[in-house]
Amino acid sequence: MWVSENLSFQKLDRTLQKDRHPLPCMLKGAGEAAQNRKGRGSSNFPKAGEPVGEQERRATTKSAGSPNSRWSRTSELELRKAGSRPKRKWVSPMPAGKVYVGIDVAKASLEVAVSTGECFSVANDDEGIAQLVPRLSAAQPVLVVMEASGGYERQAWVALWEAGFSVALVNPRDTYHFAQAHRQLAKTDAVDAGGLMWFGAQMQPAPTAPPSAADQELRELVGRRRQLVSMLTAERNRRQQMHTGAGKQSIERTIKTLLRERKAIDRAIADKLSHNVQLTDLVQILRSVKGVAAVVSATLITRLPELGSLTSRQVAALVGVAPFDRKSGRWVGESRIFGGRADVRTALYMAVITAKRYPGPIRELYQRLRGAGKKPKVALTACMRKLVIILNAMVKHHTQWSPSCAVVS
Repeated sequence: MWVSENLSFQKLDRTLQKDRHPLPCMLKGAGEAAQNRKGRGSSNFPKAGEPVGEQERRATTKSAGSPNSRWSRTSELELRKAGSRPKRKWVSPMPAGKVYVGIDVAKASLEVAVSTGECFSVANDDEGIAQLVPRLSAAQPVLVVMEASGGYERQAWVALWEAGFSVALVNPRDTYHFAQAHRQLAKTDAVDAGGLMWFGAQMQPAPTAPPSAADQELRELVGRRRQLVSMLTAERNRRQQMHTGAGKQSIERTIKTLLRERKAIDRAIADKLSHNVQLTDLVQILRSVKGVAAVVSATLITRLPELGSLTSRQVAALVGVAPFDRKSGRWVGESRIFGGRADVRTALYMAVITAKRYPGPIRELYQRLRGAGKKPKVALTACMRKLVIILNAMVKHHTQWSPSCAVVS
């Protein structure tokens, strides 16, 4: 009985397959091969071909020649392949007659990519840099691009600059998004060096002069003070959770030692500022503002060397105290600050805390915003923006503080 029913079902299935007609959305008379070539519809007998990897949605994106046109079927089929990417990684050709160099910095090595096609690696020490300079001199590059790498780039940066090369020290965030925009997903030292080379050729970043020996020493002192403050905060937090006498005594001794070191660093910073003839006028201009003392002045000098050369909007965005709009369609979000230099914001925050206690534009702005219902941190951030704009105008015009300095756009 079961066998006869099974045969009946098989016979019925063959009959249905023979009499089946394509659906209205199928191509008439084209067949399975034509449908697959055209890239639309599906065959009457679906079947799996060779196994493929997981397809990524981003792999199917490709700009069209006209915003109103549809992609060509051939290009669409090519982009359906898993892992397919544009054949050209970079959108613009290399400028003719100009040589660009990208250097990826590591702790122990320097990976170098030259636009002529040469790639090599040298050690990140005196011997390796001594080999790097003559090799690049033969290529005569118009620009050498390096990323800020936590100080590991300084030795090569200074040596190349002193040898006469134009060196641009760029933000790693910019080069990362540049590589992502060109769909460069691989991550190796050689690939990164090539990406820096292409970044320099297409974006043309401005050369960055390294700080002098005196400025570098002042920068290290400011950085060391920031480390001591961080350690002091950590030890004081640990003291709150310590309940035994021996543990508390150890923390108290550590805190006293860190306080002595911070005072010594403060004296060293003040000494450097007073004995540096090139910075004397700049320090006097900055310290003429209420709330700006030696530490804040040193932080602004070492961590914001662009002060006085930018517009009001540019300096506020560079520090990270400029609010950015967040809107899309009918949705309107809160404006927020983003990015910038955190250590400069920290110094400005402490300066504003002091400045708002004395009569002046900072106090007036803070009281007006608080009276309008703004939160304290929002009002303080606005005061930080006001303060850095005032300081930028004072340095630009080489004038010390006066009530007219508060009238800045």
